[in-house]
Parts: sequence; structure tokens; C-alpha cells
Amino acid sequence: MATARQREAAKQNIKKAQAKWRSMTSRQRALAQPGGRARKKPGSTGEGDYYHIEVRPKDEFVTFRTQDVGAPGHIQRVAGKRSSGSWVTVKWLIGKEDAHIQDDKIAPDTKNAKKVLEQLGSEPVRVQGDRFRAKPRPNVPERAIPTSAQRRAGQQNIKKA
Repeated sequence: MATARQREAAKQNIKKAQAKWRSMTSRQRALAQPGGRARKKPGSTGEGDYYHIEVRPKDEFVTFRTQDVGAPGHIQRVAGKRSSGSWVTVKWLIGKEDAHIQDDKIAPDTKNAKKVLEQLGSEPVRVQGDRFRAKPRPNVPERAIPTSAQRRAGQQNIKKA
């Protein structure tokens, strides 16, 4: 049997816990649960159908759209819409039949996968499971701009006008 003092302490502890709980956001409440976060991030378990190559952080965008590149279900581009309204690539999804992991690096098995990996600005670095991180595009030095292709296109546009 609990003493009067123990009952009073228990009531105070309950009030403190309820006050703390009310001050938390729903996300903080979910993380405070003993099980923690219920949903795993896509690609973090290694059980999915794709390798995820993140190019830009997800929090820069307000909405997302997935586009098949080439044959359906092989390589996909996840595009994100910024608050300014511009669309840009957030990450690439490469099907596991198009690439494999070798020495913690992603190695292409098809021409299309090789083309996507060559267009990235850096070699993808493994984060966790099937998730990789890379830079968006190669850094072109200022002295190489405009490129010969850009100059040619500009000349053609002048001729058309």
C-alpha cells in the first residue's frame, strides 16, 4: 500500500509529464516513444528495388514528382519544386537490375545507369543501406564558359534571328 506522501508525489509526476507532453510537437512525441520512429527512410533498410542517389537536400523543396527516364521501372528522376516555382532534380533512383554495389560504391550494369552516374558532379558516397549522396553536376571552371557547344548554339540563334 502506498503512503499519502507517495500518492502525492505520483500526482505531481503525472502533472509534470502531462505538461511536458502538451508542450511537445507531434514529431517530438513520436520520437519520445520507446519504439522511436516507426517509419524507416526509403532506401535505408536495403530491401527496396532501387538505389537512391541524393543530389540535393529534401528540405529545400515544397513538392515532389517522379519521372521515368528510359524504360519504365529502371531509372527514375525525383524532381522537386522549390518555393520559387523552379523544378530541379532532388535524387536519382536506379533499379537494382541496372547497377550493383561493389566495395561500398555503386557500379553500373547498363548503359543508362552509367550515363546517369557520369552526369553527377561527384562519385556517389554510401550513406546507409541503399542510400548514396553525390553532388548535383560537375563544377565547370569559369574560363571554360561559354563552352564551344554554347558558342555554336549562340551563333546559330543569331543566324536564325
